[in-house]
Amino acid sequence: MYLENLVIDAVEPQRLGRFWEAAIGGERLTDEPDAFETRLTIEGGPVLDLCFQRVPEPPFEPPRLHLDLSGGARQTQEVERLLGLGARHLDIGQRDVPWVVLADPEGNPCCVMDDRPAYADTGPLAALPLDSADPDRDAQFWSWMTGWTGTAGAGPGSLRHPSLLGPLLELCPEPSPKGTTKNRLHLDIRLKGADDADDVAARIVERGGRELHPKWGVLPWRVYVDPSGNEFCVLPPRS
Repeated sequence: MYLENLVIDAVEPQRLGRFWEAAIGGERLTDEPDAFETRLTIEGGPVLDLCFQRVPEPPFEPPRLHLDLSGGARQTQEVERLLGLGARHLDIGQRDVPWVVLADPEGNPCCVMDDRPAYADTGPLAALPLDSADPDRDAQFWSWMTGWTGTAGAGPGSLRHPSLLGPLLELCPEPSPKGTTKNRLHLDIRLKGADDADDVAARIVERGGRELHPKWGVLPWRVYVDPSGNEFCVLPPRS
């Protein structure tokens, strides 16, 4: 198994997708009325597709997964560049912090990070912080799901691609438990050819996850939640 997609709900997929494509320097894969996809390739490291899918309503709850962008020594210039692309400053009560909080064109919070060793060699995307009820437990869960390994980061629940390149997946203490509303951003895991979908499903449950059965019709993938209730999808092997 491996981490393949970051999926983002969007009222206007093309508008939001083009913003993020420019923000990370992505390679366009799909540009359709209801879907936009762009690819972030870290040479020698992970490949992550950002997939924007149309939904009817804008975000109305704080996200449990968001994107942190690399700023480093050029943090001020990076903030100005993103503002020029359509971002805006956002106050979420962060007070005096070394990073800068912005909102993308649909109001999703994102941060431009300061210069720190943990974000060396990440590329344009520094981290994917995900809310967790138990970061240590969930780090083990996501390490098994993705093949990513523990690394120094913002907290003990930080994972990184085995190449030690590309963004960190950071399991962060949740400010409040997961509600019933679907996360606006979620991760997709792709099975490899030797992976058995039913065996993977059973092992997800053993590790504290749970399979969902949404009434979305027949789907080629399966939908789950991690031990903290965050949704993710498991995609079949590529033919």
